[in-house]
Amino acid sequence: MISAMKFILLFFSGIVLHLGITPVQALVHRFEVRRSSHTRLCTTKSMLTVNGQFPGPTIYARRGDLVTVDIVNLSDRNITIHWHGVKMPRYPWSDGTNLVTMCPITPGNKFRQRMILSDEEGTLFWHAHSDWSRATVYGAIIILPPTTESYPFPKPHAQIPILLGLWWNDDIDEVYQNFIAEGRDPAGVDAFLMNGQPGDLYPCSTQDTFRLKVETGKTYHIRMVSALMHFVVFFKIAGHNVTVVGADGSYTKPLNTDYIVIAPGQTIDFLLETNQPPGHYYMAYKIYTRSSPSPSPSPLFRSDYVPSTGILEYVGNYTPPPSPLFPPFPEAWPSTTIYFSNKLRSLANDKHPIDVPINITEKLLFVLSINLWPCRANSCLESDRFLASINNVSMIMPETSVLEAYYKGIKGVFTPNFPDHPERVFNYTYVSLGKDAWHPRFATAVYMLDYNATVEIVFQSTSLVNGLDHPIHLHGYSFYHLGSGLGNFDEARDRPNLNLVDPPFMDTVNVPKLGWTVVRFKASNPGVWYMHCHYDRHQSWGMKMVFIVKDGDRPEEKMLPPPQDMPRCDTPPLDYYY
Repeated sequence: MISAMKFILLFFSGIVLHLGITPVQALVHRFEVRRSSHTRLCTTKSMLTVNGQFPGPTIYARRGDLVTVDIVNLSDRNITIHWHGVKMPRYPWSDGTNLVTMCPITPGNKFRQRMILSDEEGTLFWHAHSDWSRATVYGAIIILPPTTESYPFPKPHAQIPILLGLWWNDDIDEVYQNFIAEGRDPAGVDAFLMNGQPGDLYPCSTQDTFRLKVETGKTYHIRMVSALMHFVVFFKIAGHNVTVVGADGSYTKPLNTDYIVIAPGQTIDFLLETNQPPGHYYMAYKIYTRSSPSPSPSPLFRSDYVPSTGILEYVGNYTPPPSPLFPPFPEAWPSTTIYFSNKLRSLANDKHPIDVPINITEKLLFVLSINLWPCRANSCLESDRFLASINNVSMIMPETSVLEAYYKGIKGVFTPNFPDHPERVFNYTYVSLGKDAWHPRFATAVYMLDYNATVEIVFQSTSLVNGLDHPIHLHGYSFYHLGSGLGNFDEARDRPNLNLVDPPFMDTVNVPKLGWTVVRFKASNPGVWYMHCHYDRHQSWGMKMVFIVKDGDRPEEKMLPPPQDMPRCDTPPLDYYY
């Protein structure tokens, strides 16, 4: 009689063969989540890491691999690990989303997660998906082409991951708990990081500044990951243009540019040609906006943030300058980020085809808002606290996972009635509503999709409380980003300008401040899939929802069974704060 484990492995083999992919190898990693001590800005603190590394270890694989990761929780905190941008075909059990696809791995326990790679090729990343642990628990996933294939660009001399992150001198759990208790923006960050280091513009940081040594006349493949928790940023290299060749694990047409715009949750692959006079050049990034959802000063949106820096160093015999050349940054306008994202294009050729849904069966309008809710707790800084919503629904996390409830038919965990349009129609980018209309309603509601439904979502940001960007990430899928713009989405004006020819295929799209973004995808991956704003404060405030994609009729169109070692759902959530 076949064992459950062998049954699941046979299913995995069926997945990759059904996709026309021969698995290159089954890779096994061990991730020990534990506290380790790290020093930045002359401050040493104990924090959660994987294998004691900050940032965590990089996973290398090839398209179509099956990667197994044993998560061993040796810490004092609950943990889940999410493989950001990996579609996990038919297997949401290892998606790693706290209380959506699994309950957390409790201290002293472990869970074997299987990362099933399908069509992804490029750069993705992994991170914790419980509370704000991802501030220190994250790392890159580099997916190479199969050995029989090559890149759609000349092979680079070297590949370099650059991970952007944040540093608080305080423990991140303390930052999170104070944020929840006070009901407003979290504490400001103490430093921005590049590969775990602030750069030499920060105190006590010169010695450990990230330095990239390069040879003249070479091409370097930079794999950039935004593991930032709150900010869209500009990245520039002084004196150099770069060529974008990929985003979110999918190749793009070459785009020559002198700056990168990247939002939390996004990855960008770009080529750097070392064609400048030998010298030292700063690589730097800074936040592009200081907008706050409050008219009063916010600790998060300070005016004195220092850019994070690394140094591009040409090797050779020359006299280096007394200080590296520093890059100028573009103006911080919403149109700047829209211009950059709208220039990205899929390859859309015979070797890298695309399949943009045309005949739409599910047309959704999702309105993204910051909200207010009365707060009577003494810990609140104001008489009301910030919340956030999609179509005015602020999601309440359940006490067990949505996936387990769906699979086992457990009643009362969620309702299948998430609205496909806002309950109140108004001028979204110019508000004249009374303050009481800024209150959301609370639900654990999901949106049900038939297998192979073709979905279009118009994401519309609002000026409720104060307008902000929203980097929206969908688990289990990538979607085609058809375009973004300012103001309210207008069918007559904006629809004719959507890109249906070669839109980029992305897992995270930035919805601009006081603007809109349109995406499409085909619901061909059965399971339970989370969608949320990748600003962690917005996600904590409730800007999140769940899609459930039903099984199809054929065996290869059905969700796979759970593994035997799924963590038990016996730990209540910590997110009930309103």
